[in-house]
Parts: sequence; structure tokens; C-alpha cells
Amino acid sequence: MNYGIVLNVLGNILRVEAMLMMPSFFISLYTNQKDKFSFLIAILLTAILGFILTRSKSHDRHINAKEGLVIVSLGWVLISLLGALPLYISGSTPTYIDAFFEIVSGFTTTGATVISDVEVLPMGILFWRSFTHWIGGMGILVFTLALLPALGIGGFQIFKAESPGPIAGKIAPRIKDTAKILYITYFTITVIQVILLKLGGMSLFDSLVYTFGTVGTGGFANKNSSVGAYDSTYIHLVIGSFMVLSGVNFSLYYSLFKGKIKDIFKDEELKLYFTIVFMAVIAIAINLFKNTYSTLGLAFRDSFFQVGSIITTTGYSTANFDIWPTFSKCILLLLMFIGGSAGSTAGGMKVIRILIILKLIKREILKIFHPRAVIPVKLNDKVLPNETIASINSFVGLYMIIFVLSTILISLEGVDLESAASSVAATLGNIGPGLGFVGPTNTFNGYSQITKIFFSLLMLLGRLELFTIIALFAPKNWRKEV
Repeated sequence: MNYGIVLNVLGNILRVEAMLMMPSFFISLYTNQKDKFSFLIAILLTAILGFILTRSKSHDRHINAKEGLVIVSLGWVLISLLGALPLYISGSTPTYIDAFFEIVSGFTTTGATVISDVEVLPMGILFWRSFTHWIGGMGILVFTLALLPALGIGGFQIFKAESPGPIAGKIAPRIKDTAKILYITYFTITVIQVILLKLGGMSLFDSLVYTFGTVGTGGFANKNSSVGAYDSTYIHLVIGSFMVLSGVNFSLYYSLFKGKIKDIFKDEELKLYFTIVFMAVIAIAINLFKNTYSTLGLAFRDSFFQVGSIITTTGYSTANFDIWPTFSKCILLLLMFIGGSAGSTAGGMKVIRILIILKLIKREILKIFHPRAVIPVKLNDKVLPNETIASINSFVGLYMIIFVLSTILISLEGVDLESAASSVAATLGNIGPGLGFVGPTNTFNGYSQITKIFFSLLMLLGRLELFTIIALFAPKNWRKEV
């Protein structure tokens, strides 16, 4: 293990985090609220620790797979530990564990909260909570990757370990350029949504808060009733549309920019993603109109918003979907597992894995009639290697095992099965709100401190796609690489 390079990169990540805390600090200074000293302390501690770690020397500047896994795993834990300091020092949360849970939820774009009344929080803290969504959505490590080449450090293993989805591809030949392209796309979408929300009557601060939560598919709001606080069809449709767009693979936006329209229409994952959204919206809208809602238009509006929120794992709400008919809730629960597209800011298992699982099922059915046939599994007219198929099968199997075992464990808290299962699905899938005990009008504060730590681990597991963290606990990975 090249400890020197690991510590050096971790130090640079912390220095980036200290810099990213500055806007929140300036807001707290401008509003002159109690959180200004908490940000000052957190920024200084983070910057000093980052500076100390960057003093680590290493003659070998190359990062192997082992170092990449350690950097990504420890990097996310470190930024969460230090990012929680402003909340705890300012008294926004009663315990440090609560603050850690809240910031892990922010960075992993989960949006689960332990704070029942967010409207009493200082503006600097509200901004920092939501800004962590934007930072974590594309990945603070991907941002750091744009800086590493200037330090003589290659970072593909970091990019590969942090990238959401079974296939980590580079848009440009150099990782630095790939990171820059992704962030330019990310920033452009952010600016467009802020402008549209401003045109809808939102204040600049609220527009930024809800845009960070939307583009990062996080879900933190500065209103207790989330987006439902705004009785505006325009605002609901803007946020709902951008949630769906943020669940699309960001590399497709680059293809759109380059004029490669055929690549977009040929993308099988994108077609399945929009098909699932379309079918779910129609099914829930009709179910709501027949059982709950008096107008079909309102049923479609709330159905579209909630489907977009759940499948992209954003977690915003305009209605209490916990009291919706069972059929509608079952569809939403299913969407929690599916998630958005690979290469997007959304969580869940990812549509691409569901697509390939369906292709595998189709192949096995065909082989019943043609046992000797060699039927390759293709994605966008390219044959998938057996290694990729095996990794997808392993991921889905491991995901379900963790979900079942975690649900059993959470049931020891004395909550009902619906609450236990949806709590695990909401944290492991980086969704935010669940059903029952953790429905859209409730928080995770009712759980014990130990359970909150466990949920924090589930959020990190979900954001880093299970294997990145679990691989660290395999003893053979610590031996000398061949």
C-alpha cells in the first residue's frame, strides 16, 4: 500500500472541502447568525488537517486499484466527519452523531433528515446542507480529479471506484478533461434551473437550495413541507422535470452538445428509464384519480412529481404519499430499488442493471428452446463481457442480501415491517423519505443513535455502490499486488 499517495490525495480532498465551505461561511457572516463561528472553526480545522496530510511524501505518484478504493472510501468518511462540524458546533443538531447522519445524507444525496424543524436553522447551515447535495452529486473526488494531474497524480482508479454504475467510461481520453466536462454540464444544468425557479417567483436563496437538491438528486429543503410549501404548478413542474433530467446519464448531455443525436436515441438505458417513468406516472395518476383525487390534472401533477422524485432518489415531496392507495405506494417502493441511470447523480440499483437483468432473463428463456445456442448479451449493439455480467449479478444479489438483513436488524427497533423495509430502502438507495415511520412528513430522529450510525453506513454503501467499501474488508486486497 502506497500510504504516501493516499494521504496526499486525502489532504487535497480536505483542502477542496474547506474551500467549498466558504460560501456558507460568507452567508452566515452576511446574515450575522450564530453559525458563523462554527463555519470558521470547521474551515480552519479542515484546511489545517488537509495541509498536514498533503505534506506526505511519495516517490511513486501512480494510484493502483487498492489505493483508489482506500482514497474513495476514506475520502467520503473524512469529508462527512469534518462537514458535520458546522451543524454540531452551531447547535443545529443535539449530538455529533445526528450531525454526522445529516451530512452523510447530504453528501450521499440521500436527503434523509433527523431535523424536524428546518425552518429555524440559520441560513448558512441551510445552504451548507443543500450544497452538500450538489457537491456529492457529481462527487467531490471527481472535482478533485481535475486538480490532481497538476500535482503529477493520475486518478483513473479513483474515478472508477467512485463512478455510479457497472461500467466506468471516460468521455475524454484524459480523466482531467472528463471531470471538467462533467462539471461544466452539471454547472450549466444548475444555472438553468436556478433561473427558471427565479422566474417562478422563488427567492435566489430558495432557488439555489432547491436546485442543489434537484440537480444533485438529494432532497434537502429549507421548508418543513418540502416543495409542497409552494402552491405553484409551474414550480412543481420545473423541479419535477429537472429531477427526471438529472436521473439521465450525464455523458448523454455531452453527446447532445457534440450533436451526436443518434447515440442518444440508440441508448437502451435511456429508453427504458423514460418508459418506466411514463408507465409509473400514468398508473399512479389513474389510481389516485379513482381513489383520492377529485381532478385528473392534479393527480397527474402529483404523480409526475413523486415518480420523478423517487426514481431519481431525490426525495422531494409535494404531497404525503404515505396516505396514497396501496397500489401507488407499491409502485413507489419498486422505483426506490430501480433508481436512475448509471452516470447520473441518482442512487438505487440503476436502470442499466435492471435492463441487463431483463436481457439475461430473456436469454435464459430462449435457451430453454435452443439449449446449444450461443446468445450474447448486448447493450447498445455492443456485446457485454462475461465479467460485466457477473459483476451485475453479484451486485444485485449483494444489494438484496444487505437489504433483507438490514431490514431484519432495523426491526429490532420495534417499528413495523413497512417502516423497517422502507427505512433501509431509503438509505441504501440514497432516496431520503420512506413510508410509515419515516414517511415524507416524518424524520429519522425517532431511531436510536446506534441505528443512525448504521443508516449512515448504508448511505455510504449505496453511494459507493457496495463493492468499493466492502472490498476493503477482504484481507487479500491488502497483500502486495501482482
